[in-house]
Amino acid sequence: MSVQNPVKRLFMTLTQGVYVVGVAEAGLRDAFTASSVMQVSLQPPMLALAVNPDNASYPLLISSGIFAVTVLQDDQHDLADLFGNHSARDEDKLRRVQWHAATSGAPVLDAGVSYFDCRIVTKQPAGDHVVVMAEVTGGDFLHASARPLQYSELGDMDGSDELLPRHLDDGWPKRTDEIGVETSTSHTKDFGEKG
Repeated sequence: MSVQNPVKRLFMTLTQGVYVVGVAEAGLRDAFTASSVMQVSLQPPMLALAVNPDNASYPLLISSGIFAVTVLQDDQHDLADLFGNHSARDEDKLRRVQWHAATSGAPVLDAGVSYFDCRIVTKQPAGDHVVVMAEVTGGDFLHASARPLQYSELGDMDGSDELLPRHLDDGWPKRTDEIGVETSTSHTKDFGEKG
């Protein structure tokens, strides 16, 4: 079945993939790798992003209220590593790649599959991360025939293997949330923790 709607095809590139999230404000720019991005609404088009608030890019993300998500190609493990395991506190990662500013001003990597330009509408704490909900204000294909990079193809590049228990029932501390549902309080690491 062929999908004709270009916005639908754009959203179809959001898999359990690997993304570079660009942020910008007042002449400052940065980007970090994320694997927790998902579509959450069709009308209006929205997506959610989980980000570690210890990430060096987090203050720019929240203060600007905008970001751009670049969907990485299947052969771009090196970009996932660069933006996920190197910190903006130590280097300007964007100097090492070709990029352009989206309409919002947030960086988009030129070599990606596609990108989404986003405006934050709300945020919610979620364990050791914050889930940011955003309206998609723009986006396009950069290399439409390329295959998106899948999170499962990276192995343990993000270091989360050592943080997760070997079995889900192996004594994770539990707590009860506000609606009475037992939830985990485990701690995980995502790409971009170094920022």
